[in-house]
Amino acid sequence: MNASRLGGPTLSLFRIVIGLLFTLHGLTSVFGLFGGNPMTGEAIALGAWPGWWAALIQLVCGALVLAGLFTRPAALLASGSMAYAYFVVHQPDGLLPLHNGGELSALFCWSFLLVAALGPGSWAFDTLLARRRDVRSVPAAPVTDNSPIVV
Repeated sequence: MNASRLGGPTLSLFRIVIGLLFTLHGLTSVFGLFGGNPMTGEAIALGAWPGWWAALIQLVCGALVLAGLFTRPAALLASGSMAYAYFVVHQPDGLLPLHNGGELSALFCWSFLLVAALGPGSWAFDTLLARRRDVRSVPAAPVTDNSPIVV
């Protein structure tokens, strides 16, 4: 078995799982689904800073990463939002994630940074769109003077 063949699908599965978990996290906070926001058990008030905006980023970026559409920019924004969450919300309570409750923020931050750096993998809309673009941009083979004329 060629291990290099597993890279694209493995990265895709990683991206899909991370995107799904982030989307579900956003759904709990924006719409109050699955038990609501972990802090209150309800949806966050519309427009409340920074909670509602963070939840909106989780929902939208998580769905985009899950689908593999605009993956790199969505993953970069998601990574940045989790870095913000870690340093602003969790880090003041202690330096290490185990002491300040920031494990999930740190894991999401580094996971999304990995996806932003490595791309969406082989099973993604971005990959499909890139293939279609490449097929359309391939020029036709030029006709040379030495080619036989077929009548």
